[in-house]
Amino acid sequence: MKETAIGNMDRAEVLIHALPYIQRFQGKTIVVKYGGNAMINEGLKAAVIEDVILMACVGIRTVLVHGGGPEIEAMLKKVGKESRFVNGLRYTDEETMEIVQMVLCGKVNKEITGLIERAGGRAIGLCGIDGAMLKASRIQGEDGSPDGDLGLVGEIREVDVSILNIAMDSGIIPVVSSVAYAIDGKEGSALNINADIAAARIAGALGAEKLVLMTDVQGILRNVQDPDSLIKAATRPELEELKKTGVLSKGMIPKADCCVLALDGGVKKAHIIDGRLPHALLIELFTDEGIGTMIE
Repeated sequence: MKETAIGNMDRAEVLIHALPYIQRFQGKTIVVKYGGNAMINEGLKAAVIEDVILMACVGIRTVLVHGGGPEIEAMLKKVGKESRFVNGLRYTDEETMEIVQMVLCGKVNKEITGLIERAGGRAIGLCGIDGAMLKASRIQGEDGSPDGDLGLVGEIREVDVSILNIAMDSGIIPVVSSVAYAIDGKEGSALNINADIAAARIAGALGAEKLVLMTDVQGILRNVQDPDSLIKAATRPELEELKKTGVLSKGMIPKADCCVLALDGGVKKAHIIDGRLPHALLIELFTDEGIGTMIE
């Protein structure tokens, strides 16, 4: 009985501690980019779904934008399709685009939507083609040169979030895959979009309170070999200095750039968090300490 009483008191303290954050974010919009190990590990996947449902239940307008690189790669291998890269980026020909669309908009998107529904939430699966939400043109090489052509990879030109607002106004969580509506060439066809960039642009168009990027790292570290060197908060000028000094490097640079893109678009704060930790979203949003790097 004594242990149970202590446990109940601890639970009450957690809820009381979260109350100011729940009040602060109620009615606000938070865009979550869901990817990495949290999409593969079943336990982490369940935790993310629970977090997103809880956010929606306490009145946070929540949008979940997802990638699906490992699933795309697995399908390409299954059909015997070799990947080709241009300047380190995947070239997307028509056959690859069909697979990307099938995997992202079909398999992955509907799996996530189904998980939310089965866990007691309400969700709708969408992609950037639905409602012409994400309008994009093909990325070309420098000065229009075909040397850097990535095929059917797009750069977002316009974002229409009306369909997202309709869903959230109805208490439904939009689950968005990063396939866009082409506005050049074959209009209305599909273009492949980087999911981090899609999330940043959607967050900006919604005037979101926060963009949260779930990754497979703790956040920005001053020393990648030292997990205790996490930078808990940084401003945009500080990010530029971290780039100059080499603290920001490799795969963390595009993550940081996406955060800046969101902030420039009107998002108040952006977060890079470790999606390998169960309930990382709730810890970042509803505790004083948080777990990742906040950029403002």
